[in-house]
Amino acid sequence: MPGSDVESLPGAGRAVSRRLVRCRLCGRPLTGADSRRTGLGPACDAKLHPAAPDIRTRRHEVEQDPLPGT
Repeated sequence: MPGSDVESLPGAGRAVSRRLVRCRLCGRPLTGADSRRTGLGPACDAKLHPAAPDIRTRRHEVEQDPLPGT
Protein backbone atom coordinates (compact mmCIF):
# COMPACT_ATOMS: atom_id res chain seq x y z
CA MET A 1 0.00 0.00 0.00
CA PRO A 2 1.88 3.10 -1.13
CA GLY A 3 1.59 6.04 1.25
CA SER A 4 0.31 3.84 4.07
CA ASP A 5 1.60 4.00 7.64
CA VAL A 6 1.25 0.25 8.13
CA GLU A 7 4.09 -2.21 7.57
CA SER A 8 3.48 -5.93 7.05
CA LEU A 9 5.72 -8.33 8.92
CA PRO A 10 7.40 -11.07 6.86
CA GLY A 11 7.38 -14.66 8.09
CA ALA A 12 4.02 -14.45 9.80
CA GLY A 13 1.50 -17.20 8.94
CA ARG A 14 -1.33 -14.72 8.84
CA ALA A 15 -1.36 -11.07 7.94
CA VAL A 16 0.18 -9.25 10.90
CA SER A 17 1.01 -5.58 10.64
CA ARG A 18 2.40 -2.86 12.85
CA ARG A 19 2.52 0.90 12.55
CA LEU A 20 5.47 2.19 10.54
CA VAL A 21 7.71 4.40 12.70
CA ARG A 22 10.14 6.78 11.02
CA CYS A 23 13.27 8.45 12.40
CA ARG A 24 12.53 11.94 13.74
CA LEU A 25 15.78 13.27 12.27
CA CYS A 26 16.22 11.66 8.83
CA GLY A 27 12.83 10.04 8.17
CA ARG A 28 14.07 6.51 7.50
CA PRO A 29 11.88 3.60 8.67
CA LEU A 30 12.89 2.21 12.06
CA THR A 31 13.01 -1.54 12.66
CA GLY A 32 14.75 -2.09 16.01
CA ALA A 33 12.71 -2.03 19.22
CA ASP A 34 15.01 0.53 20.90
CA SER A 35 15.01 2.74 17.81
CA ARG A 36 11.22 2.56 17.53
CA ARG A 37 10.88 3.44 21.22
CA THR A 38 13.18 6.49 21.04
CA GLY A 39 12.16 7.59 17.55
CA LEU A 40 15.77 7.81 16.37
CA GLY A 41 17.84 5.43 14.26
CA PRO A 42 21.27 4.33 15.52
CA ALA A 43 23.21 6.77 13.32
CA CYS A 44 21.02 9.76 14.19
CA ASP A 45 21.05 8.86 17.89
CA ALA A 46 24.87 8.78 17.80
CA LYS A 47 24.88 12.25 16.20
CA LEU A 48 22.63 13.72 18.90
CA HIS A 49 24.09 11.78 21.85
CA PRO A 50 27.80 11.10 21.23
CA ALA A 51 29.52 8.66 23.54
CA ALA A 52 31.42 10.16 26.45
CA PRO A 53 35.17 10.30 25.83
CA ASP A 54 37.27 7.78 27.69
CA ILE A 55 39.43 9.64 30.19
CA ARG A 56 42.30 7.23 29.65
CA THR A 57 42.57 8.23 25.97
CA ARG A 58 42.91 11.94 26.79
CA ARG A 59 46.34 11.40 28.37
CA HIS A 60 49.16 13.19 26.56
CA GLU A 61 52.90 13.31 27.05
CA VAL A 62 54.61 16.55 28.14
CA GLU A 63 58.25 17.48 27.68
CA GLN A 64 59.82 17.98 31.11
CA ASP A 65 63.26 18.93 32.32
CA PRO A 66 64.99 16.31 34.48
CA LEU A 67 64.70 16.79 38.22
CA PRO A 68 67.75 18.36 39.84
CA GLY A 69 69.96 15.89 41.68
CA THR A 70 69.01 12.86 39.61
